[in-house]
Amino acid sequence: MPDPASRLGLGLAAIARPAYITSGRAERLGADRDVETLRARTHELLDAGHAAGIRYLDVARSYGRAEEFLAGWLAAHPEIDDVEIGSKWGYRYVGEWRMDADRHEIKDHSLDAFTEQYALTGQLLGDRLGIYHVHSATPATGVLDDARVHRALAHLRDRGIRVGISTSGPEQADAVRRALDVRVGGEPLFTSFQSTWNPLEPSAGPALAEAADAGARVIVKEVFANGRLAPGGDAAAVALADRLGLPADQLAVAAALANPWAWRVLLGPVDTAQLASNVAGAARTVPAGAADELTALAEPAEAYWAARSARPWS
Repeated sequence: MPDPASRLGLGLAAIARPAYITSGRAERLGADRDVETLRARTHELLDAGHAAGIRYLDVARSYGRAEEFLAGWLAAHPEIDDVEIGSKWGYRYVGEWRMDADRHEIKDHSLDAFTEQYALTGQLLGDRLGIYHVHSATPATGVLDDARVHRALAHLRDRGIRVGISTSGPEQADAVRRALDVRVGGEPLFTSFQSTWNPLEPSAGPALAEAADAGARVIVKEVFANGRLAPGGDAAAVALADRLGLPADQLAVAAALANPWAWRVLLGPVDTAQLASNVAGAARTVPAGAADELTALAEPAEAYWAARSARPWS
């Protein structure tokens, strides 16, 4: 039987920059968030994740120094050749390693942005890059209709790099379906989808199932709803987890893995204890009788994303 952790991925969004929106993160990280401290903590997580059986690693140009930290870890472990790496372009990190930055990232889905950011990704990750996503593609940014960007991405596809999109916001399902229709040279362009799905925000589920049926990979992100589906998070979710006899984060992982269309479920811990608890969720199952209670946790997508946009960086 495959190791349950083999269906998990490790994302560095919350550990490779000093500020992020996940609740509870500040207490776990403390005040010491200089570059070298977070580099060391990132390497500890990567070590622990690999030991636990995780083989998919997720970074992005906007995740502070995530690509740099990952590249350093790979260089320090030349014996590790069994991991697949995905990164993303389309946001720039502009926080300057400050907690009080007015803005931490800026979206730009132009061809110039792709050209610049892919060059930087290539310098750090080289031929280790396996998947390159458009970061938070939405119908409004125009990237799903931009033929020049599509042709540039097709060059990556034709060289063996899987091309995809990540999605955010209440129109995730629309973005997934529109991306599935994009073809360059008669072949599908986007064959990887990294989308938010969790019991509070399951609206993209049907579209993601369609993507998997079409042969694409589906990577589930924000399974913990930025800390809301974790110990100390939303009262209703924590109460349900308590009744089922497992921590809220493990219930969230088990619920995500129950989706047959999920290729990988991303974790985003900031320390090894949090990682260990998250990983343990892969061996859990959601009791059949709890399905209706999980479904009842769902919020309207517009309300969920409005609340997420209002979360403070800390």
